[in-house]
Amino acid sequence: MLETGIDRGRLRALLSAAALAAGPWRSARAAAYPERPLRFVVPGGAGGAPDLLCRVMGAALAKGLGQAVVIENRPGAGGIVGISEVARAAPDGYTIGYANVGTLAINKSLYARLPYDPDRQLAPVAMTGFVQNALVVRNELPVKTVAELIAHLRAHPGKLTLASAGNGTTSHLGGELFKSMTGTFMLHVPFRGSLAAIQDLIGGGVDVMFDNLSSISPFIASGRVRALAVTGAHRSPLFPALPTVQEAGVPGYESVAWGGVVVPAGTPAEVVARLNVEFNAMMNDAEVRERLARLSLETASGPPERLFELARRETPVWAAVIRRANARVD
Repeated sequence: MLETGIDRGRLRALLSAAALAAGPWRSARAAAYPERPLRFVVPGGAGGAPDLLCRVMGAALAKGLGQAVVIENRPGAGGIVGISEVARAAPDGYTIGYANVGTLAINKSLYARLPYDPDRQLAPVAMTGFVQNALVVRNELPVKTVAELIAHLRAHPGKLTLASAGNGTTSHLGGELFKSMTGTFMLHVPFRGSLAAIQDLIGGGVDVMFDNLSSISPFIASGRVRALAVTGAHRSPLFPALPTVQEAGVPGYESVAWGGVVVPAGTPAEVVARLNVEFNAMMNDAEVRERLARLSLETASGPPERLFELARRETPVWAAVIRRANARVD
């Protein structure tokens, strides 16, 4: 696990310093925060990886803050619908949002125009962790290994479909990276969230999918889909028998989802600090970490800026994948 951010012992001093800069009226309001329930905007549908993770985090946050945290699903357009809702919200600390590699890094290159500017309209709160994807196929497809899938794709070019949780997700671009690195082609079929795509995969409507282990794991474990590999640099503790895509014959392949929490830009610094402390605390709480580990989240913590620093590093990496795959969305 990665280093802890601000601990609870430093919270009081940090809040006091932020309060002095904010002025007496704003300081008093921030000191009373939170006075009512928060809404936690998830840019994905119910049952998808972000939704599952945020429900665990929302429950822990409610306990830490002493206020209800209401999960609000806003799926669609590669996370644009949900994250735009956060960007437009009042900067008062009562709207927080889940942001990930898609909404903070990938979308900058994938879309010709974005209705939000992550660098100007959002402020980071906390890094929460990393999730591997799994490469899965429908059970009826006559392949049991990555090598067999590649051979089948080359023998039947353009005949198979690649489902994803939506344009710009790692579910989508992880598949595009695989196609470019193996010289194969599948028709991309985007869905509004993981669950809809998984259901169509089980029903035989689509053939292949790269999906977060958080959402696909129960279907792998129950045998409703066939897993061929995981997409990270190391094997998953949940499925140690599954090779990585690299081990299975695609050297250099790696695609990992990551995420964290944001608020509208302009949210008081002392409120951001309070939220950062709460998220860092939950990421280091044994019970919460165990629940998140069952959803395949490798937890992380640290100062708010860590989230945007990672986004800046990965933006050019995914831009290159998008260029190679010609995956731009107008």
